Amino acid sequence: MAGLCQILPRRSVHRYSLTLTLTVLLSCSYPALGKKKLYIGALFPMSGGWPGGQACLPAAQMALDLVNKRTDILPDYELELIHYDSMCDPGEATKLLYDLLYTEPIKIVLMPGCSSVSTLVAEAARMWNLIVLSYGSSSPALSNRQRFPTFFRTHPSATLHNPTRVQLFQKWKWTKIATIQQTTEVFTSTLDDLEERVKEAGIEISVRQSFLTDPAVAVKNLKRQDARIIVGLFYETEARKVFCEVFKEKLYGKKYVWFLIGWYADNWFKIKDPSINCTVEQMTEAVEGHVTTEIVMLNPETVRGASNLTSQEFLAQLMSKLGGKNPEETGGFQEAPLAYDAVWALALAFNKTVGPLKAKGHRLEDFNYNNRDITSEIYRAMNTSSFEGVSGHVVFDAQGSRMAWTLIEQLQGGSYKKIGYYDSTKGNLSWYGNDKYIQNSQPYLNNMTAVGCMMALAAVFPLGIDGLHVHRRQFPVICQFRLWLLGLGFSLAYGSMFTKIWWVHTVFTKKDEKKDKRKHLEPWKLYATVCVLLGIDILSLMIWQIVDPLHITVETDPSNFDFLAHGDLTCFFFCSKRNKHVVCLCSFPQVLCMITAPVTMILSSQQDASFAFASLAIVFSVYITLVVLFVPKMRRLITRGEWQSDAQETMKTGSSTNNNDEEKSRQLERENKELQKIIQEKEERVSELRNQLSERQALRSRRRASTVTNQNHSSPPIAITQSDPRSLAHPPGYPAPTSDPHPVPPTFTNSSSLYQPDSKISRNNCHTSRLQLLYK
Repeated sequence: MAGLCQILPRRSVHRYSLTLTLTVLLSCSYPALGKKKLYIGALFPMSGGWPGGQACLPAAQMALDLVNKRTDILPDYELELIHYDSMCDPGEATKLLYDLLYTEPIKIVLMPGCSSVSTLVAEAARMWNLIVLSYGSSSPALSNRQRFPTFFRTHPSATLHNPTRVQLFQKWKWTKIATIQQTTEVFTSTLDDLEERVKEAGIEISVRQSFLTDPAVAVKNLKRQDARIIVGLFYETEARKVFCEVFKEKLYGKKYVWFLIGWYADNWFKIKDPSINCTVEQMTEAVEGHVTTEIVMLNPETVRGASNLTSQEFLAQLMSKLGGKNPEETGGFQEAPLAYDAVWALALAFNKTVGPLKAKGHRLEDFNYNNRDITSEIYRAMNTSSFEGVSGHVVFDAQGSRMAWTLIEQLQGGSYKKIGYYDSTKGNLSWYGNDKYIQNSQPYLNNMTAVGCMMALAAVFPLGIDGLHVHRRQFPVICQFRLWLLGLGFSLAYGSMFTKIWWVHTVFTKKDEKKDKRKHLEPWKLYATVCVLLGIDILSLMIWQIVDPLHITVETDPSNFDFLAHGDLTCFFFCSKRNKHVVCLCSFPQVLCMITAPVTMILSSQQDASFAFASLAIVFSVYITLVVLFVPKMRRLITRGEWQSDAQETMKTGSSTNNNDEEKSRQLERENKELQKIIQEKEERVSELRNQLSERQALRSRRRASTVTNQNHSSPPIAITQSDPRSLAHPPGYPAPTSDPHPVPPTFTNSSSLYQPDSKISRNNCHTSRLQLLYK
């Protein structure tokens, strides 16, 4: 290019070539206009056990396109993704990792997917000074800075469920829990973490069961040991097996609370599974009421973060990029926001390192697999990441794991209902906005009651108007207005209350087969009942006004009789009894009407006293109604104790565990005796095998001694060949490995004494004392 720039001015060019000449000159004068590329090596599983790449790859590409268009983030660089299909298989991932590392161009960061692949990649990446950022790994084993010193993940660890569970245990004052798990690494490590956390919180794990494929024995043990609060850790297919056994053992209902993982499909218990022999109805009955905890992977708030997109806008763009595919049939759709935010975390971290690297005389494009300085700067930037993403607030803990919110749901009526959130960064447990307690009390009917009470209170003002304030001809209109206000107010307020109480009465007095239908009574029927009562009152008032309209005389104050006559239309008393719990509502106006009627007749000649007594009666009854109706709901909202009654019920049933301690102790003693017998038999068998082994060893020693005596000792020594130095050479293009600054746990550096050179176990020096160690 330099030579071309020197030649061009000496040539005579034509007019049509002027544009080309200017372009070349500009490229010679400004060679840095082009962006430098930074390459990211990624493994997206498009198939296998978790085909998360089907949605995560398009999400990552969306983030890359948006980052490369931004002028305020990495203006001199362009990110490019080089990706392969790992099939969520560590073996396949090993081959692909080799291709990524030993094929140009150099990758500055690695992005694996599922946990098994991330474990392999993250453990090997330290040897090439590479940062690893995973978008779909939840294994708690990856939260180990000694083993995985450069690992980060936007997918929270599976142990993030445990703080939420402990918070719920403490809120509901449960001191004993039970666990049942599938024997896999991810669930075992999760349960170990839960055990440490509950121990710190003063909670005891009284029963701990596990299974590999068949949970029947484990579920029976839970039933036998009277477990009530149970935490289940297993995959979706095993969950169906577990709850089929739960149904058979009757380990469900109000006496039991199950805690499960929340990332199952919403209809997981309705899927036909040939490995179980339970019907859908039986499974639905067994799983009803269980509580789930799930990591919040999509920001529930409508906020614009680093990408200037809300979570809903991101979903709309992702659906467009997927071409209308069904999200339920697209692998990794729930984790797609995590892959999107992973790319943004890398871009923001790279952008943060540009300044510090420039001060040290380095650039991002200078990165190679031996440059620890650039890796350290990227690590420091990743470790301090904090931004709003489409999956929520992105921040990493000391182990490189994502800190996120946890969603708490409960299966109610065959569908999951949100009941709360837990913020692990602040330790804040908040309940979902739509309070179940308020919903069950029919808020619209409560609003009608409040409006009716306000209308009744408004009737007090025209009740006290006299001739000093209005003309005599206006008195009939004011009396009629007062009458309609009081009448409609009472009908609207106490008609709504009557409707609700009548609904409760029908629920608790009908037969069991009709209860479920009554419990799901449509709201429009309640509103129609209120409208009927209100219509009857309006019709009565119209007939009254037409047939015998109100008029005023000097001798009579009709307000007293109006209040008395109309009060009888809407006063009622209702009482219902069910299961020793009395649900009773007594309308204060009915009682006050019985008192007000004779008093107003006595005080009819004394207008001030009559007005004062009638007004106080109205105000008192209205305010008592409002206090009784709304104060308990306000208190429930403030204290957030909407499930307290259920918790107390479970605690009462759970207290039977303490009452049965003696019986359980005797049962455990019997089991202990049986186990001791089995152990004794095994020990006798082991002792017999040891004797046989000692006899064989002695026989071999005698034979070897006789053979050595007959051999000729003058044979030449065996030559020891030295290994070729070329066979130990490092891969081409890479310098010899230096000492690793990252500390390695003793378990990986110190070998066992059985493998030390001075204490090798061979046929020549085997001893019975060492054999005991091997058998124990």
